[in-house]
Amino acid sequence: MVQTLPAPSALRPGVLRVIPLGGIGEIGRNMTCFEIDGKILIVDIGVLFPEENQPGVDVILPDFGYLRDRLDDIIGIVLTHGHEDHIGGVPYFLKLKQDIPLLGSALTLAFVEAKLKEHRIQPYTMVVAEGQREKLAGFDLEFVAVNHSIPDALAVIIRTAGGSVLHTGDFKMDQLPLDGRLTDLRGFAKIGEEGLDLFMCDSTNADVPGFTPLEKDIGPVIESVIARSKGKVVVASFSSHVHRVQQVIDAAIANNRKVVLVGRSMVRNMQIALEMGYLKAPVDVFVDLAKADSIPENQVVYMCTGSQGEPMAVLARMVNLDHQISVCEGDTVILASSLIPGNENAVYRVIDGLTKLGANVVHKGNAKVHVSGHAAAGELLYCYNILKPKNVFPVHGEYRHLIANGKLAEQTGVPHERVLIAEDGWVIDLKDGIAEIVGAVECGLLFVDGKTVGKITEDDLQDRRVLAQEGFISIFCVIDAADGRVKVGPEIRARAFAEEDHVFDDVKPLISKALAEAAGEGVRDPYALQQVIRRTIGTWVNRAHRRRPMIIPVVIAE
Repeated sequence: MVQTLPAPSALRPGVLRVIPLGGIGEIGRNMTCFEIDGKILIVDIGVLFPEENQPGVDVILPDFGYLRDRLDDIIGIVLTHGHEDHIGGVPYFLKLKQDIPLLGSALTLAFVEAKLKEHRIQPYTMVVAEGQREKLAGFDLEFVAVNHSIPDALAVIIRTAGGSVLHTGDFKMDQLPLDGRLTDLRGFAKIGEEGLDLFMCDSTNADVPGFTPLEKDIGPVIESVIARSKGKVVVASFSSHVHRVQQVIDAAIANNRKVVLVGRSMVRNMQIALEMGYLKAPVDVFVDLAKADSIPENQVVYMCTGSQGEPMAVLARMVNLDHQISVCEGDTVILASSLIPGNENAVYRVIDGLTKLGANVVHKGNAKVHVSGHAAAGELLYCYNILKPKNVFPVHGEYRHLIANGKLAEQTGVPHERVLIAEDGWVIDLKDGIAEIVGAVECGLLFVDGKTVGKITEDDLQDRRVLAQEGFISIFCVIDAADGRVKVGPEIRARAFAEEDHVFDDVKPLISKALAEAAGEGVRDPYALQQVIRRTIGTWVNRAHRRRPMIIPVVIAE
């Protein structure tokens, strides 16, 4: 949706304002602000992983600009669960103000605290659990258990003078969950009977008919794949997917194999999960990577990161022969995760690379080795019928997912005008049971590039794309400051274009001629002469080679 909205008017007393700063129209960087009577509550601060057209970017954050001058008004940050797209941005935000309280389940906060330790931040935390209620300024919070692909996930009910909101976070309705922790439909029904003003609902699988398959059905498939493997087994998954790691450990034990955790985040998160009892395994099943070479290959399972084709993750490094684990003929690699939209090309390159090395690659496309952690359409219909919300705001999904979710709400009786399809930065006000879009705040992408946060712009990325796709040409000239005559050059160098010097023999006379004409017109300013060179060689390159490289002219007058 391309639509420009005006800035919202000042917030009236007793009105609840909802502003998504990320996670709307995308899978990632989830962050929503709730404001009433001058106080702000934040739900989730996640990251989005870059696509191929964003070279050099490590992660993408929500735009914090709206909050930079209002940090003292923030009374807390609620974290629904421990996935990167919901907690990955917390360290960057707390660098703005470190004493903002974090509220979340025990496992969620443990994952966050480990990340913050690496950033040398000591957070203020409050562990909460399902059924618990906490009051922060004008917000009355109640936490509800939901089932997801990570333990200890929570939805949050937010009661205010402006109205009530249920934010699901990520959830599904697995009726036979591995940890026995069901989505609390009684809790949903309770707020439904009370009267729910605004339902903010996970949209990721809203366009998938029926119900999400059971997690428990995955374990036997993984065990069967491992049993058939003659060589080493490598399983790639998200570093926070405790349930999937548990299934791999159980399958390894059943096949008399040891487990090697590989990747810094995988080792860190699973150590936390083990210590807290969310992951259950005998200590002797694990082997350090440094000692894995001493074990026969048919007696080991490597559990690693890289299921999304991330170039620096373990799996991609194996493909590039840049990791101590080598994949060979007869080995099996299992990609136990779904494809995040935008990662398809990177994942298929990894699959192709592993196949070329001789591995048997098992993934969701050819075996049931993963199920989604998000509710499908049938589950969402149940929620709408239980809750009977007055207003619906689909969140967490690309645009097609939001639309599909909204249509489900309408099918259950929610009026079309009460279904709000928004974008990041759009402002929703809630009062007297009516939610409406009232404007928008400035909201873009915040790029993290190494230690640089927010200083990389879209123009910088465009320059990088040009360098990657079209190449680079530099031209050096020395002119006489008195008469404009070319004393040295033009000397031309190129990279990723055509590095043979003779390629530019035809254009050098054109540059000299253009500089002479400019000198005859009295032009002596080096910058103006650089522009003359850029236009001349740019026109020539486009006509002769159909390319648009980055052109850097340097003119020195002496």
